[in-house]
Amino acid sequence: MKTLAVIPARYSSTRLPGKPLVEIAGVPLVLRVLNNVRSCPSVDRVIVATDDERIAEVVARDGGEPLMTPSELPSGGDRVAYAAKRIEADYVLNVQVDDPLVGTDMIDPLVAALDADRSVMLALLVKRIENPEEVAAPNVVKAVFDGGGRAMYFSRSPIPYPRNEGGVWYKHIGPYGWRRDFLLEFAAMEQTPLERTESLEMLRVVERGRSIKCVEAARDTIEIDTPEDLTRIEKYFRRGF
Repeated sequence: MKTLAVIPARYSSTRLPGKPLVEIAGVPLVLRVLNNVRSCPSVDRVIVATDDERIAEVVARDGGEPLMTPSELPSGGDRVAYAAKRIEADYVLNVQVDDPLVGTDMIDPLVAALDADRSVMLALLVKRIENPEEVAAPNVVKAVFDGGGRAMYFSRSPIPYPRNEGGVWYKHIGPYGWRRDFLLEFAAMEQTPLERTESLEMLRVVERGRSIKCVEAARDTIEIDTPEDLTRIEKYFRRGF
């Protein structure tokens, strides 16, 4: 199998408890994400990695494939690695359960980037920032990359620093595309100093000298983390999308 997609779905959430089962325009969030990933031509198998039987039941009832993971795993990335250890594949996609707008145009280019260059260990999406307020927002992860799309740094701070006019900023959005062997290696690594400082796991890849490919996305998404995000996404679907 070439490409495995894993959707980590944890029930507990400080800001939005039971988030994967919250209905978005009448459909549980986890099923919206699952069905979007199922439609991607580059994906061979989709797993929902969860620590909760309620989520597993909803997924199985829809014909999906849940995988129960230990509740003590600290992050979604750890759930993805847990699944990857048990399922052979060339590539592993980490698709966030909080992204109901993820689609083929966001996933297939990551697989293509891994196909195109064997030195790329991780491929992720970047989107040009259009809302100036996002440049300084610490919850928006900014990315800088070279002319070939190779990541140079990620930060919660504005990078590049806007000393002069005319700057352009990009943010990281959406899924991650890993080479499976590197994902398993990454999961066993100690956190690095910059990663701990910024609380950004992609900096562990950069600090270890491994290559990340930044793939520019044509559209933005709406990630569901708070009740306010639910209001935004419901408005989006009411507009007929």
